[in-house]
This record gives sequence, C-alpha cells and structure tokens, in this order.
Amino acid sequence: MTLAAFREDGSINVIVESPRGATSKFKYDATLDRIVLSRPLPSGVVYPHDWGFVPSTRASDGDPVDAMIVWDGFSYPGVLVPCRPIGILIVEQTNPKSGARERNDRLAALPVTAPRHDSIADVFDLSERVRAELEQFFVAAAFFEKRDLRLLGWDGPEQARAFLRSSLV
Repeated sequence: MTLAAFREDGSINVIVESPRGATSKFKYDATLDRIVLSRPLPSGVVYPHDWGFVPSTRASDGDPVDAMIVWDGFSYPGVLVPCRPIGILIVEQTNPKSGARERNDRLAALPVTAPRHDSIADVFDLSERVRAELEQFFVAAAFFEKRDLRLLGWDGPEQARAFLRSSLV
C-alpha cells in the first residue's frame, strides 16, 4: 500500500523517524521497510520535536520531504501523525558525497489533534526564539556531517503546501 502525502481533508501525513528527545537519528529504509539507526547526534544534542518525513514525496536531495512536528508531545518511530503544515525552513547544504550545493528544506508542521496549538496557523506565529532554537538544532545536528548548512530563512504555510505539491511522486 502506498501512503499519500495529502489526506482527504487537506492535512498531510508525517511518518515519525526520530522522536522528541532522541539522541540518535533514525531513518526509514525503503528497501528493508524498516526504520534503522542512521547515526548518533553530537553529544548533548537531542531532537527538540518529533522528526520524520512526508510519504510519497521526493525533495531535491532525493529523500522524502523532511518534517519537524513542532509540538509539546512526542510519539515513536513509525507512527503516522496527521499534520497541518505551518511553514518551511529553507536550507542549502553541501552534499557530503558529491560536494555539490543542494537544497534540503525542512517542513514545520503541527498535529491536527494538538488543541494547545490551535492558535498557530503559520510558522511566524511561533516566537522568534522557538524558530531560532529550531535553526540551531539543525546546525548543531549537521555540524560533524560535513554538510556546511546555510539557513536561508522561513516561509509560511502556503509556500510549504506549494513545496509539498511540487515534491509529489
């Protein structure tokens, strides 16, 4: 069964790979149909929120679109969380294999069933501090991966949806 990116109600499917608090990065391996250990994060770095991907998408780096579920809860690897996209962090990085620069944007989303976050419709509804903490997590997590991350800014939910539509496979 293929899982769609978009749900009938317009929300999106996000599959959690690395839950909030994880000290290691987990990644879905389509060949094995399993979530596998990718690598430990640098010492002292933990996932601030659930991290995963949007199925049936392909970003410019060849992987499914990355998604951070920005909420105060947590789930487990493999859990499907229906979400609403609230924005996107625009990221450029060096591909460690080829050395070429590539985009690897990160989607910010909220669960559709997160009533404490009902007032958040746009990534800019999050405080500047929360956005800065997310940015610093991505920089710290990639520091030893020779990716030379460059954060190019944030866009809102309409741009996030357009990015998802352009990434459908």
